[in-house]
Amino acid sequence: MPIIEKRTSSGNKWDEESWWGVYSLARARSACRNWHACSKTYPLNPSPSKPHPWFLALPIRNHKSRCYAYNPVINNWYELSLEFLPVPVRPVSPIGSLLLLRITNSTILQLALCNPFTRQCRYLPLLNISRTNPAVGVVVLNQDVQFPSFRVYVAGGMSEAAQGGGATYEPTAEMYDSQFDRWQIVGSMPVEFAVRLTVWTPNESVFIEKVLYWITSARVYCVIGYDIFTNTWKELSVPMAERLEFATLVRRNGVLGLVGGISGGNACIWEMKDGGVWGLTKEVPDELGLRLLGRNKRNWNSTKCVGNEGAICLYRDLRSGMVVWTKVEDKIGVWKWIWIDGCGCIKGQQVPNYQIRGILIQPTLASSTIF
Repeated sequence: MPIIEKRTSSGNKWDEESWWGVYSLARARSACRNWHACSKTYPLNPSPSKPHPWFLALPIRNHKSRCYAYNPVINNWYELSLEFLPVPVRPVSPIGSLLLLRITNSTILQLALCNPFTRQCRYLPLLNISRTNPAVGVVVLNQDVQFPSFRVYVAGGMSEAAQGGGATYEPTAEMYDSQFDRWQIVGSMPVEFAVRLTVWTPNESVFIEKVLYWITSARVYCVIGYDIFTNTWKELSVPMAERLEFATLVRRNGVLGLVGGISGGNACIWEMKDGGVWGLTKEVPDELGLRLLGRNKRNWNSTKCVGNEGAICLYRDLRSGMVVWTKVEDKIGVWKWIWIDGCGCIKGQQVPNYQIRGILIQPTLASSTIF
């Protein structure tokens, strides 16, 4: 959330400060030249009380270089142009108010950062090892809007064999540090994990304390964890793994969580308890689950999920709507289930029903040194 300082007639700064949402600030900037200049002059900092994240819906096949954003404060959808991006992309992960992207017009992994609200973009340096389809994980060290600090980990993938030609699975991991703007090899990994992370793992990751987690769907779902300090790998089981039709890792209450849809049953949320044991936390209410699935009752195959510490969203496509489990403001530890209508039309114009990837992101119009 940007900040605009308030001053007395004498020019002294008041003790109180006024916080504007990104939508309000955008409207203020377009009001007149004076307001535009004023909003550019004062420092822009994140709000001390975390604002509601926006749901960013990016069409999987990058249709006409656009995406769609849902503002939960005023319950409205917007269309955002992505024409400022030089090449087709797919989202990997949010990094505070930024979006980590994968370039899709190359088989070799190359990553970029952008702010879809300020239309800024930059490529990350090339990896030390050219990799195809590795797992990507993100560790955010701080979410300062102007001076973000983060690391990106890449594990596995296919690489060209050093001798004899052909391709092979790459049993190493490397890390990009935003403070130094370069990649470095950080260690080796079991070949079996390299294969599974390459073939059976989406790019979503969750970081809990010192471990990065990915979920893999090889045969049945399981979780692979990577300790970034000791460079050690481990495997965790998944509750009801044989019956899950979709599964996504989330972070909730500072611990590892898992959202999955059970064949012929409900979608459930589990949390990792002490001793590495999964405990059932919640089930999606029947009426909301059936509303999301429509005629495909109890078939969760097409369901996707994205979550953070404040919300967990289950969705299918752009127009189908979302089931959301979200924190209740001003009530510690209290969560509620809500329904959010999908994006059917914007400004009276019907929107095609795209297949999407959802991202929860804190929007900002502040500039960042990362660009």
